[in-house]
Amino acid sequence: MSRLGKNPVAVPSGVTVEIKGSNLKAKGSKGELSMDLHREISAKQDGDNIVVAPTTGTRTAKAMWATTRTLINNVVVGVSEGYTKDLLIKGIGYRAQLKGKILVLQLGFSHEVNYEIPEGITIAVEKNVNLKISGIDKQKVGQVAAEIRAFRPPEPYKGKGVRYADEEVILKEGKKK
Repeated sequence: MSRLGKNPVAVPSGVTVEIKGSNLKAKGSKGELSMDLHREISAKQDGDNIVVAPTTGTRTAKAMWATTRTLINNVVVGVSEGYTKDLLIKGIGYRAQLKGKILVLQLGFSHEVNYEIPEGITIAVEKNVNLKISGIDKQKVGQVAAEIRAFRPPEPYKGKGVRYADEEVILKEGKKK
């Protein structure tokens, strides 16, 4: 029995959840999200909770039980609170700015890097080096942050590059004479 899967998902006030067959829709103050449930998993609303259970006893159903419960929790939290990721840009001359729906990054290349911001994601630039990526879809927020970081990941000798705000970069010792 899954320890995580058997816990119900609490639905906060102000969020409405609608389950029709294998489709779940959640609507809250931040927006609306929907997701398809795995074919071997069922979900039903029980008051202010959503209870997830496997429909069969197969190995796949057991594996997807807690995963589906976590995905449902991510949808509920996303429409009520939203998700944010913070990125820091370190390095001399490294900076970012917004031009409409395009994030322009100067990361030490001979050219600027233009990143088109996807729908449902907002990016705020503070002091040209702090990026705050926010949205209601946890997967999309994390994917956008990973794509921006991948343009210039932090290098191990000086620590220059784009990093997560809570990321610790362990610096290597340079050459000795």
